[in-house]
Amino acid sequence: MQPIPLRTTVIGSYPFPAWLEFASAHLEQFGSDDIAEMVDDAVVAAIYDQLEAGTDVISDGEQTRLDFNLSFYGYLAGIQPEPASPRRWGPPAHDQRGKHTIVSDLTAPNGLGAVAEFQRLQRLAPASEDAPALKASVPGPYTLSGRLLPNAQYPDRYAVTEALLPIVRREVESLVEAGCREITVDEPSMSCYAYRADPARFVDIFNRTVEPIVGACRLSTHLCFGNYKGHPVGYRRYAPMFPAFLEMAVDEIHVEMANREYAELEVIGDIAESKDVAVGIIDVKSYFIETPEHVAETVRRCLEFVPADRLAFAPDCGLSQTARWAAKQKLQNMVAGVRIVREEL
Repeated sequence: MQPIPLRTTVIGSYPFPAWLEFASAHLEQFGSDDIAEMVDDAVVAAIYDQLEAGTDVISDGEQTRLDFNLSFYGYLAGIQPEPASPRRWGPPAHDQRGKHTIVSDLTAPNGLGAVAEFQRLQRLAPASEDAPALKASVPGPYTLSGRLLPNAQYPDRYAVTEALLPIVRREVESLVEAGCREITVDEPSMSCYAYRADPARFVDIFNRTVEPIVGACRLSTHLCFGNYKGHPVGYRRYAPMFPAFLEMAVDEIHVEMANREYAELEVIGDIAESKDVAVGIIDVKSYFIETPEHVAETVRRCLEFVPADRLAFAPDCGLSQTARWAAKQKLQNMVAGVRIVREEL
């Protein structure tokens, strides 16, 4: 059950401030202390926007990550990063995100960096009894494998996934050891490709990844259809995933709904029979700003399928690809709309 009925939460990422966008492209002009200060300031800005909105759960905005999962490759030994994207001009699309070559055993001698991110969030976020819950997000091994080219040692994507699985498993274990009580293991690649793969195999991969932390924290997964510069990828239907994905060992499953005009909304009722469900109620790919009344109307629709103590609401995906002015207003309106209905209960 949700800690708070109709809980409001986030997926993880948040827009970089404009000055951070500029500075990250000119890091050679800054010293290490400058960069550390810059990162703290960016996280404080992300925290402030979430606190101002009033979400029940906050993250660090993933302000130290270049991308949802691309930054994690910097922690991996055994790969040779691609020097430039294969296509740099023309309309933005997922083929502009390059792939990296595996040159030896895949390892992460110092972890994937999520623990340091969480500890920074702990240090900078409010610590009062009524403060929001703190959330950390980590990509699952199948999603993380998507930008690594198979080779003779790892002949296909599943082999790469299996090599990454213990690395991600250790990372989430370390997060729990660091005191993190809210963890999302993001596997959007599973939702993008379930229509052409074996969903039961995906569930097995996921459950082996999270096995050590089941019951040790509030565990969720985020299933969406991609968001690179506002563009999805893959076949955007949840039907191929269920009922198999109901066997994922999580407390909560998040589903992208707003950008899809709430197609397949009835699936949230199936999820809620055994788990909590977080509904993506804010379209991060659109600059239509949902009003509180619009959000409230949609919350009431969701209550036709799921009781309040099983429901949470969030943006469809992370907000990193949405302009900050829009992200701030969307988040504020999401919380305001949910509160309208919460007061009706």
